[in-house]
Amino acid sequence: MTSSSQQDEFPVSRKTTVRGSRHLAREKVMQILTAIDGGDVDLDVAFRHVFYRQFTFDSKDAPDGTRILHPDEVLELEADVPITWSNDDVEYARRVIGAAVSGKEGSTTLIRKHAQNWEFERIASLDIILMRLAVAELTSCESIPVKVTINEVIELAKRYSTDKSGTFINGILDAIIEDLKSTDSIKKSGRGLKP
Repeated sequence: MTSSSQQDEFPVSRKTTVRGSRHLAREKVMQILTAIDGGDVDLDVAFRHVFYRQFTFDSKDAPDGTRILHPDEVLELEADVPITWSNDDVEYARRVIGAAVSGKEGSTTLIRKHAQNWEFERIASLDIILMRLAVAELTSCESIPVKVTINEVIELAKRYSTDKSGTFINGILDAIIEDLKSTDSIKKSGRGLKP
């Protein structure tokens, strides 16, 4: 049995929200792009679920197409907490998701072009999604340095994909960046941001 003095020494966290960051927003963008990749999940539904934690699985009268999470599939939700986002992070996420969705065909063409030594169908789907995310961020976010985009995407690959994904993605993205630079598709502004 725990005494009240022990409880005071080891208080349980009472934190009810987590403050969002660009790094966390990028991770959520990856999750949203993964959720909508097959076309079965609507972007707005995925955005609300993933970015704002507006889960609807427990609502029996939730409209069709809005229930993408099911209680038996999600075990850690009770430990999850809402995220408080800045307007800049929300704008970033919407911009990159929009660019990734509208540029999916073009980024897929670039990936195929620079992954000639690999069978496209055998490339991990998450690796493709991460490279699409990188292309979208590189071409739509003028204030984010190229190296930051590459490093962040490689970190996501190391955390969520295969052991070799970081190296693989780095090699393909290096070639894609050169391609994008040659067509003047990467425009960076601000001190130290020229590609």
